[in-house]
Amino acid sequence: MSSVDESEERLTRWRLLLGEPADQGLGVELGEEEAEMDATLAALYEQPPRRPDGPGAGDRTAGLGASAPQVARWLGDIRTYFPTSVVQVMQRDAIDRLNLTSLLLEPELLSTVQPDVHLVATLVGLNSVMPETTRETARAVVAEVVAEIERRITERTRSAVGGAVNRAARTRRPRTADIDWLATIGRNLDHYLPEQRTIVPERLVGHARSTKSLACDVVVAIDQSSSMAESVVYASVFAAVLGSLRTLKTSLVAFDTEVVDLTELVDDPVDVLFGCQLGGGTDINRAVAYCAELITRPTETVFLLITDLYEGGDGEDLMRRLAALHRAGVRVVVLLALSDAGAPAYDHDRAALLAEIGIPAFACTPDVFPDLLGVVIDRGDPVRWLAERAGG
Repeated sequence: MSSVDESEERLTRWRLLLGEPADQGLGVELGEEEAEMDATLAALYEQPPRRPDGPGAGDRTAGLGASAPQVARWLGDIRTYFPTSVVQVMQRDAIDRLNLTSLLLEPELLSTVQPDVHLVATLVGLNSVMPETTRETARAVVAEVVAEIERRITERTRSAVGGAVNRAARTRRPRTADIDWLATIGRNLDHYLPEQRTIVPERLVGHARSTKSLACDVVVAIDQSSSMAESVVYASVFAAVLGSLRTLKTSLVAFDTEVVDLTELVDDPVDVLFGCQLGGGTDINRAVAYCAELITRPTETVFLLITDLYEGGDGEDLMRRLAALHRAGVRVVVLLALSDAGAPAYDHDRAALLAEIGIPAFACTPDVFPDLLGVVIDRGDPVRWLAERAGG
């Protein structure tokens, strides 16, 4: 491509980015396909955000309007002209800017949308008002996204968690009859004495104990507030994967101002998601109190509290409960977000108080979470592990 062609392409891209007002300044003439791309962008971005009542509600002369067929055509256009990653962003912007949420309750329209995590979160939020005619289509959309997440995280989760459980199964003070000599030799190769042609075993490794006696209990509590929507989706899938591991006993709880135990549904993350109700207030303290009742083996329990720590209940009592669990030997980890999004909003003061107690609080991506959970199950320091990983 010549430098002239490259210059024209850059100008065209700027024209599509800036819209029709840039015509005179850039002097770019759009081709037929580029003009159609420009029209799809203008329908979404060249008007103020639409609200049911207020600015932008009735003063627009262009855009998608409230017509499902018109929206469906627009959705088809953006899938024609833009890659999937861009389509998902534009769909999300359309739902937010143009108040298209209600149109997602129409199965004909829903079937044309590109599924992604954000769409799933929107559908879960609409669950309580969703008509039966849409529910089947919505479940199919959610199931498609869930299956993709499962393909992404299942093997890595099983490998990381299984390895951590196996390591935790070994004892370092075995009786003579219980020594695993092959593992002991491998662990002590650095202590080989050439002149003696022998190894001095500074650390003995015992055979793994029975699976029943070493199984780790994992309690997952998910904040259902609207700001945690993407985290709810990923946490539900992870809980299903953890629930499939025989070496773990997994409990799943969702909460807002009420607490819902979803453990019986943990095998099917789609059922879990449709058992959630996104939005509303938040009573973390009440949820932690409920989860504390599920913990019967504190020193063998990992408690994953997924929340932004914005508490609508008794904040002081919440801190006392979490501190008591930590002192009892429960490995408490607070995930401020479990998502691919950027830095989350959260209660910085409460996170700092947790750090003083010794309870880590940080955000985590789904790709990192399996290894992180393995570190926690292996009684490692997740904060140090994350820092070393970032440094590397």
